[in-house]
Amino acid sequence: MDFTARYSRQIMLGEIGIEGQRKLAGASVLLVGAGGLGSAIALYLTGAGIGRLGIVDGDTVSESNLQRQVLYTEQEVGQPKSDCARRRLQALSSATQIDVYPFFLTRENALPVIRQYDIVVDGCDNYATRYLLDDCCREAGIPYVYGSIGEFRGQVSVFNYRGGMHYRDLYPDEAGQTSQPKTVGGVLGVVPGIVGTAEAAEVIKIVTGCGEPLRNKLFTIDVLTMQTDIFEF
Repeated sequence: MDFTARYSRQIMLGEIGIEGQRKLAGASVLLVGAGGLGSAIALYLTGAGIGRLGIVDGDTVSESNLQRQVLYTEQEVGQPKSDCARRRLQALSSATQIDVYPFFLTRENALPVIRQYDIVVDGCDNYATRYLLDDCCREAGIPYVYGSIGEFRGQVSVFNYRGGMHYRDLYPDEAGQTSQPKTVGGVLGVVPGIVGTAEAAEVIKIVTGCGEPLRNKLFTIDVLTMQTDIFEF
C-alpha cells in the first residue's frame, strides 16, 4: 500500500503531516460497543489509518439496528456484530489490525483487555459500562473518549487525559444512574453518526497531538435546532 497516496488528504494538513499519520498507524484504540456510535467511530478511525482497533461487543445484528448502525447489512441480521464489523472494516483497510472481543465487559474481564490499548472510546449504551470504563482507564492510565446519545441530542467529552477530570466527576451519582430501569428509547438515525464521528475526531486529535481535545469540557448538540454548546467543568 502506498502510505502517502492513501492518506494524502490528511498528510497535506499541516496539523497532521506525515508524522501525524505515522502516529495514527502506530496507535491502538479499543472501541467498546459496535452499535450506532460504534459504527461511525469504527469506520472513521479505520479510514483515518489507525493501526490497531479492538472492538468489544457481545450482541448480534437485529433489523431495528439498521436504521442507525451503518456497519451492517440486511444479510447480516442474526450474526455477531463483532464478526460483521471485522469483515466490513478489513474490507475498508487491510492495513488496520482488527481485534474482536465477542462479549460484554464486566468487572472481571475489562481491565486485561483495556490495558492492551492506548485509548478507549465509548460506543456503549448504559451507565454501568461507562463507570466501568472510567475506573479501568484511570487504573490503566489511558484516556477515555466518552459519547452518549438520546432522541435528537448527544454529548462528547474526554476523560482521564493529561490529569484531567473523570466521568465520575461529571456524573458522581453512580447508584442513582445505574439503578434507573433500562428502557428502549427512540433516536434519530443520524445522531449517533454525528456524535460518533465527533468521538473519532477526539481520538485522532489525542493521537496526533493536533487541536484541543475536550479535556475538562463537555460538547453537546441538539440536532433539532443544530445548537451546540461546550461546557467547561
